[in-house]
Amino acid sequence: MAKKASENMRFYINDGGATIGVSGRGVFNEGGLIFKDIDGTGELTAVNDWRLPPRIRAEAYVKTLTVKEKLAQLSISDWRMGTCPNPALPGQPQHIPTLDESGVLDDGELHAKTIFGQQDLPGTTTLLKKMFNRHLILRANPKPDELAEWLNQLQAVAEECDHFIPVQVASNSRNENGEVVFGMNDAAGVFATWPGTLGIAAAVKGTGRIDIIDKFAAHVRREWNACGLKKGYMYMADVMTDPRWQRSYGTFGEDPALIAEIFDHLIPEIQGSADGVVPEGVSMTVKHFPGGGARENGFDPHYEAGQWNVYATENSLQKYHIHGFKSAVKYNAASIMPYYSKPAAAKSAPQQDFEGNEIAMEPFGFAFNKIFIDGMLRGQMGFKGYINSDTGIAHNMGWGVEALDTAERIGFAVTQSGVDIISGLFDNDAALEAYERATSDYYDTHAIPAGFKKEDLILTDESLDRAVSRTLTELFQQGMFENPYADPKKAVEVIADKAAWDDAAEVHRQSVVVLKNDGTLPLTAEKLAGKQVYAEAFAQTEKAAEAATKQLREMLSDIDLTDDAAKADYAILMVSPASGAYFNATPGYLELDICEGKTVPNVDADGKPTAETHEETTLAGVGRIAEIAEKIHANGGSVIANINMPLAWEVGNVERCADALTAGFYTFVDATLDVMRGKFAPVGKMPITLPRGDEVLAVNADGVCVSPNDVPGYDKDLFMPAALKDENGKAYAYRDAKGNYYELGFGLTY
Repeated sequence: MAKKASENMRFYINDGGATIGVSGRGVFNEGGLIFKDIDGTGELTAVNDWRLPPRIRAEAYVKTLTVKEKLAQLSISDWRMGTCPNPALPGQPQHIPTLDESGVLDDGELHAKTIFGQQDLPGTTTLLKKMFNRHLILRANPKPDELAEWLNQLQAVAEECDHFIPVQVASNSRNENGEVVFGMNDAAGVFATWPGTLGIAAAVKGTGRIDIIDKFAAHVRREWNACGLKKGYMYMADVMTDPRWQRSYGTFGEDPALIAEIFDHLIPEIQGSADGVVPEGVSMTVKHFPGGGARENGFDPHYEAGQWNVYATENSLQKYHIHGFKSAVKYNAASIMPYYSKPAAAKSAPQQDFEGNEIAMEPFGFAFNKIFIDGMLRGQMGFKGYINSDTGIAHNMGWGVEALDTAERIGFAVTQSGVDIISGLFDNDAALEAYERATSDYYDTHAIPAGFKKEDLILTDESLDRAVSRTLTELFQQGMFENPYADPKKAVEVIADKAAWDDAAEVHRQSVVVLKNDGTLPLTAEKLAGKQVYAEAFAQTEKAAEAATKQLREMLSDIDLTDDAAKADYAILMVSPASGAYFNATPGYLELDICEGKTVPNVDADGKPTAETHEETTLAGVGRIAEIAEKIHANGGSVIANINMPLAWEVGNVERCADALTAGFYTFVDATLDVMRGKFAPVGKMPITLPRGDEVLAVNADGVCVSPNDVPGYDKDLFMPAALKDENGKAYAYRDAKGNYYELGFGLTY
């Protein structure tokens, strides 16, 4: 077996300059300084000179690279490790790696179909050396040393090519707790694990301490850097305005001002500088411009019904949705990811750009939308980084450009709207076709699709060089050309750092929001003396509930537990609803009621309700909560419940049964119990508003929701019918018997 790259690395330290790291690549000495032979000339060219600005070096390199090498830089797709397989793709058998000589890389072929298209992929060595692709997405969840070894091996293979370009591996966020789902949040639990982003927002809002974000971001940067992972598809600057959007869990909530402040701190701390990414930083891809929260009744744009962004309220784009992206521009985020969806002119009120002009709502997905990308984001906002499309736009999610073939979609995105890298598949051949059509007679024999122009559908040398120079600039900024290697042993030490895990645990406790309390909480040792407790967890499936109940009872092993609620003085209930299926259209609207077997309407192809119905279950056995409460109350006891909130649930079926109610956001159960038991005083405040019930989410026969999709919960009452409003002029937020509204910023303490 060949040596691993980690066993063959050499480092050269330039006093006051760059550290050069190589596995097999040549270096040379010029004037007492060491340089890497990046371009294969062995000379001190602009490309090889680490003293020059990254942009200058990148622009020089695009003149050296071949067309084939440059075309390969336009694609990014998910890739697999050799030692830690990716989770099985939905509906696909588990891929078994074929290891290379180092025992680290997967050199076997892969043939599989995903929601992003058919994948027919070579082994890793072929991808890097023959196809020359350099942008990969990691979806596996390896241990730190495994990750560092794999990344090092990729760089070592890349060094064997005539022209060296380091391999840029991107990942969705890895530092938050949550359900691991392919393509959304692929990994959790290895790096120091914080609550979900909604929970982080709840902690910041409750404590008023933005330094929580500073600590969080510093740990992210340190941990990713230690492993050699230098690019994150993170974080979501989207404002949650339609509660039925399944991606709500990945946002920082519904408060635009808080989101902007969070990104003011996240970006410079993770990237290492307010001026852009530096060698000690990790590049951020902020998503999803210009904000994905303005869903049409929650429909997700991974499928056809969700292809529209609806701005029903005049100027809601500027008022609510764009603020986090202003921060991304201000603090020089390395890249920004546009959303799949397209603006709905017919269903939207007038929206203004940054010069006060009404925006022309051209029906192209945002990655294809020149008005939004090249016009607003670059031209008016001044964004200097590069555009990384969302995954699948060249194949399955090309909303508005369905008439174009894959080559034309690539040309239209890159040349016309200014996208620099397209996520989905490795479309090298299609990109070459788009390039060759610029000079071939293709459009002499093939009709140009109606409504499009040839010059917008081809790849030119100018558009290709522009895109590649932008992504190369990032790699030069990161110092990856000089030294892309990480120490696997150090990676293990950094990820095991107790301080990071302790900081994360503190924020878990700070994220707990107390919504209701009749005096039952805190459930102190004095209150529990001589008392029995019934403990049960509920989930969408009985199997998940059984496992969670076992874990809960183990955590409560220090108190007197009973299996019979009729004998208990207290009940502790952990409630974890779930709704819908990722990447699949639901038969109707995403269900937010905590329910079992509820009959709800289907929707037609236009998203309008039909007479046909189906049943939805978000919590198996939800009716038992009332039965347990009745038994506990018959004993004069109290029910304490916690609801996990990746979505803004309609909580009535739980709240009415509970004497005390808390909310968590993928918060660790032990942290929630610490708050319940008085070991930590609650500080969390709601980052979202909970809808009071189906009546405020009702959709009429025309597909229009009674509460506007593009307005955050805290402002929806401005647009609600008077007939739904109470004596306080409020209609939207859930209100309990004590008169408390479960809205943005609410949270009790003791």
